[in-house]
Formats: sequence, structure tokens, C-alpha cells
Amino acid sequence: MKTNKRTPFRAAENKAESGPENRPRRGVDRNKAPAREFVARTKDEAPPVADEAVDKPAPRRRQGVPQTGRANRGTIGRNGKPLIEAKPERLQKALAQAGVGSRREMEEWIAAGKVSVNGVVATIGQSVIPTDKVKIGGRLINIRFTGSSSRPPRVLIYHKPEGEIVSRDDPDGRPSVFAALPRMRGGRWINVGRLDFNTSGLLLFTTSGELANKLMHPSSELVREYAVRVLGELTLEAQQQLLEGVQLEDGPASFSSLVDAGGEGANKWYRVSLFEGRNREVRRMFEAVGCTVSRLIRVRYGPFALPPQLKRGRCQELNENEVKVLMRELAKSDKAQEALAEAGKSTP
Repeated sequence: MKTNKRTPFRAAENKAESGPENRPRRGVDRNKAPAREFVARTKDEAPPVADEAVDKPAPRRRQGVPQTGRANRGTIGRNGKPLIEAKPERLQKALAQAGVGSRREMEEWIAAGKVSVNGVVATIGQSVIPTDKVKIGGRLINIRFTGSSSRPPRVLIYHKPEGEIVSRDDPDGRPSVFAALPRMRGGRWINVGRLDFNTSGLLLFTTSGELANKLMHPSSELVREYAVRVLGELTLEAQQQLLEGVQLEDGPASFSSLVDAGGEGANKWYRVSLFEGRNREVRRMFEAVGCTVSRLIRVRYGPFALPPQLKRGRCQELNENEVKVLMRELAKSDKAQEALAEAGKSTP
């Protein structure tokens, strides 16, 4: 028979310590510090204050620094300095800078009643400030103001192939150039000008409607250069006529340069350039002198040239330094135009 090897019960040596009044109550942790003794106090007496609360100093507010609450969010930084100046700007300009679209598109949307400011339908020429809530079709737009960000907009060079349309919505369901562009959050790509469905070559995109507007505006005087393959004989007389100007349905048009690029027969090429971008302008100008354009490639737009290594259907993005140089050059051009305009006003 096995014996029980458990330790036998031993009675407490001090009976006073093992009495019922000194035993811990059931459910009480012996290792836990005893609770503070409850002291009854009258209604007028203040409750006791912990020593830590007395010793801990109250947080100090820096003088002259405004607090960054909801009202100042986005306009006041953590250091108390303003991130942007609360300077009103035209609504169409603020939306263009936010990358929603070009100024012309924004003006059309405002006129159609698609834009609201603080719950009220916007009007053309209306100004907004950073605290205004701008919505398009019920969707809140994160508007940007001049100087709100030191980061320049993005600029993309795309080698458009033939058979793509420069539009997001096409009732015929043709392929769109936007399907080949990299996706982005918080904005969208804005095309700088257009190319016909059957025209290939250099096409620019940017995230800034303001920059797109500057690149397209005639005051920037950015040259467009094309490589043209022509069917039919282009005589010297016809070449001179294209340089001097031909009459089109929407007004006169002329090439700033026309150079023979070689080839014979049906493979005769020319290099032409002009300073505007009307719809099918190059094709219509050659048709005006009795020639047909069989192939049209844009090889240059202002300071941008089509990279020879960039394949059709591919894109290449400019780095931040290149974009900053571009914006500085455009700013210089704007200042020069303003100086010429002032000089013209002062001339009697």
C-alpha cells in the first residue's frame, strides 16, 4: 500500500497571527498594496490631491504662437508659422492648380452649375480662400493655393501612337491615351493640347491645370514642330505660299519654317513648325495647296523634344529639377510679356 508523501499539516506557531481577524479576505491579492483608508469628509472639504499632480508643472503655452485647431488646420504649421497666405484666388485658378482640369474646363463647369462653394452654387469670377469647402458634383476638392507646396507639379512626356484618342470619354469606344498613363491618387493627368486620332508623336501631360494653361496659351509662343509625309508634288511656289500664309475656314495660317527632309515619290518628308495648335491645322494647310498628308508626327513642343529611345505607347516623366527649370523659364517669359505690354502703354 502506497503512503501519502505530502507534507503534513503544521499548526501556526503564533496563534495571534493566524486568527480570523488577521487572515486575508477571499479574493484579495496578498501581493497588492493595501488600499488607502477611507476618510469621511464634509461637503465643503476638498478631495485630497495626489502628490504627483502637485509636483507636476502645468503645460506652458508659447507666447505669440496660435493654436492649430480645426479652424487653422492647413494654414498654420506646428511651429506657429503660416503655411500659406490666406490670399483669395479665383475659383477656376485654384481648381486648375489642384489638377482637376484646365482653366477653360473649370470655367465651363462653373457656368454649368457643377461647382459649389460652402454649399452654394459657384459663379464665374468668384474668389475662394483656404478655409472654403469646394465641391464638384458633391465631391470635396482639396484646393491648392500659390505657395502652398514647395513641390513642383508632375510633367509627363508620352509617345502617342496612331489610333488613340485624346479624351477620357468617347462614344465610339476608341482607345484613349489616358489608359496608358501611370495611375495617381489625389489628382489626374491633364493633357497639354491634343493630337488627332491618326497623328502620332509627342504629347505632354501634367498634374497642374495652371501649368497646362501656360503651355497652351498663345502668349507663351511655344513652337510646335512636325515631321510630315506628303502625297503629291509640293512645288516651290506652294512652299512659299505656306510660309506666307494660306486662308483656312477659321482664319489665315502659316508655317514659321518649312524644310525638305528627304525621300522620293510617296515617301517625301518635310519638317514644318508653327506657333499655334488649331484643330487639324497642318493637314488643312497642305490640303489648301493641293497636297495630302499621309503621315504626321509631332517631334517637338516648345523646349520638349521627342526622345528617340522612347517607344510608341510609352511615357517618360521629368524629374523635379527639370520641372523647376521649366517653370522658371515660363515665369521669365511672363515677366518679359508684361514688360513689353507696359512699354507699349507708355509709348505715345
